[in-house]
Amino acid sequence: MKARLLLEDGTLFTGTSFGAEGKRVGEIVFNTSMTGYQEILTDPSYCGQIITMTYPLIGNYGISRDDNESLRPYAHGLLVREYAEYASNWRNELSLGTFLKEYGLIGIAGIDTRMLTRKIRLRGTMKGVITTGDESPEELKEALSSPMMRDQVARVSTKSIHIAPNVGKRVVLIDFGAKHNIVRELVERNCEVITVPYNITAEEILRFRPDGVMLSNGPGNPKNVPEGIRTIQKLMGKVPLFGICLGHQLVALAAGADTEKMKFGHRGGNHPVKELSTGRTVITAQNHGFAVTADSVKNTELEITHIALNDGTVEGLRHKTLPVITVQYHPESAPGPLDSGYLFDRFLEMMESFARKGETMNA
Repeated sequence: MKARLLLEDGTLFTGTSFGAEGKRVGEIVFNTSMTGYQEILTDPSYCGQIITMTYPLIGNYGISRDDNESLRPYAHGLLVREYAEYASNWRNELSLGTFLKEYGLIGIAGIDTRMLTRKIRLRGTMKGVITTGDESPEELKEALSSPMMRDQVARVSTKSIHIAPNVGKRVVLIDFGAKHNIVRELVERNCEVITVPYNITAEEILRFRPDGVMLSNGPGNPKNVPEGIRTIQKLMGKVPLFGICLGHQLVALAAGADTEKMKFGHRGGNHPVKELSTGRTVITAQNHGFAVTADSVKNTELEITHIALNDGTVEGLRHKTLPVITVQYHPESAPGPLDSGYLFDRFLEMMESFARKGETMNA
């Protein structure tokens, strides 16, 4: 079946459908990972976006339910150069096309993803509409006039509180769009993880008597999540905080810094980041379209700890006096390199130190 993509600049791509039928509007972005399409599709941070994979062959190892990073995919569509209908992998349970159909996602193969990626890099991310129907160009342009969503975090966050019991530190995970691997990394370190909705109050969190609070990744503009900013402001100094991706941006806003929309963002598993205190460079997994502005950090109690080597953007922050650390990238990977798993150990050390300090003050 023929499928089409129309960009807001008027460019029309025609390919073939390998997912669900229908029409969807979203922000067109590209991801440079060579593998991990399933984890990318099920990363809630892609809510409202149509993903272009720059690696040309997608679908060749199929889908395994164990690799989902959330209960369902939240992306609005997938664009690839070549779709592999038949998978070669002993873990394969169903094809990528069947997976997309199951969740109502449109997939388009056979388009020039290299041209599309270059266009996004030059012009920036833009709105697009994908369709398997026979709408006229005028009807597709009308679909593009609809406003972009602003409530992505509310759409993807958990609606209830749930617990992964364990014997170690108690961590409250505020779910702004959390990936499952964040919980796995904490559980592997014997943490009890209490996952809570994005709009929970600081008072409700502190009733759990947590040893630390994890601020998860998530989709969209951080300024559209004022509830999270207020909660973080009230938690600072009362409990150790570790922010990832959107959580990193929310900490910056809570401390008085600013964020801005990037031209085309960082999405992929091959982004080099330098840790300023050690000079060490790690390869990271990233997925974000907004960044903390470096100049705005100067007038706050935060200091920059990591920078992106590709473009110099802020990739990590630390509070000068309070137990607060953040990174813009994904130390939990899935998909991506495992270089930054040590940050979870650093978070545990920060919780231990904070607990010892509290015991000393109470002695």
